[in-house]
Amino acid sequence: MISVRITNLDTDALRSFVTGMEAGSFARAADRLGRSTSAVSAQLKKLEAQAGVALVRKSGRGLVLTDSGEALLSYARRLLDLNDEAVSAVRGVELEGWVRLGLQEDFGETVLPQVLGRFTRAHPKVRIEGRIGRNQDLVDMVEAGRLDLALAWADGIPRPTATTLAALPLCWLGSAETPPNWRADSGEPLPLAALEAPCMLRTIACESLDRQGLSWRVAFVSPSLAGLWAATAAGLGIALRTPVGWPPSIQILDPVSHGLPELPKLGLVLHKADKDIGPTGEHLASIIGQALGETLSRDWLLNGHTA
Repeated sequence: MISVRITNLDTDALRSFVTGMEAGSFARAADRLGRSTSAVSAQLKKLEAQAGVALVRKSGRGLVLTDSGEALLSYARRLLDLNDEAVSAVRGVELEGWVRLGLQEDFGETVLPQVLGRFTRAHPKVRIEGRIGRNQDLVDMVEAGRLDLALAWADGIPRPTATTLAALPLCWLGSAETPPNWRADSGEPLPLAALEAPCMLRTIACESLDRQGLSWRVAFVSPSLAGLWAATAAGLGIALRTPVGWPPSIQILDPVSHGLPELPKLGLVLHKADKDIGPTGEHLASIIGQALGETLSRDWLLNGHTA
């Protein structure tokens, strides 16, 4: 009988590897992990020895993944998720009660399933109440104590219970099947597809067009994000949104070729109720951060809030 020796990858080394690639450097990873840069580098070498292949290579002043490193990074994230989930499940198996979570509409299909699945597996006795809503409604519910946590867009108002997790680019969106032929020099007002007022992104779109001296008209108004996507995909108007959650029937428009204004970034904020949300609430907040780290580009994530 032939025996095959199985290599067990070191979990700490995997965590240093993932954190280093998400942070953009192993020096920043050392800060996040509370270790020295030399210790993190030693763990990377250990992981490469265990894997039997090089995981990163030099590119200019930085490091980039090799093909093997890219493959291992995907597995490493899954292994760490299972490890953290197992630890949470063992430690929190007796936790009961309920926690209330609100999410901006854009994240209903991209982040919510991951969050609910992980949290339920870790805390099967805890009931989670989820709500998808408009930005201001979510903020109002957190401040009124009707939600424990809410993931929403930053509205520029400083709140002591809010933590900014990411800064996402705003972009102009149009139909992928019937690309809009509007140009700034066409002499026609831009047909704008937007959500019902009050809507922060609608306001940003109008103010950006006004500052550039471009005329516009509201061509379609929807009470829901699903309606906005349908109208935009049908070519009824141009929408302003982030690159999150939009369907394949919609494409990002090049602002230069269309003569559209360049846009700022939009902060993504996790609001917490102004009280102790307890260990279940804190773990739910941690899971949200992990899900965002896997869903969003690492360039959008702020330091300390990657998966």
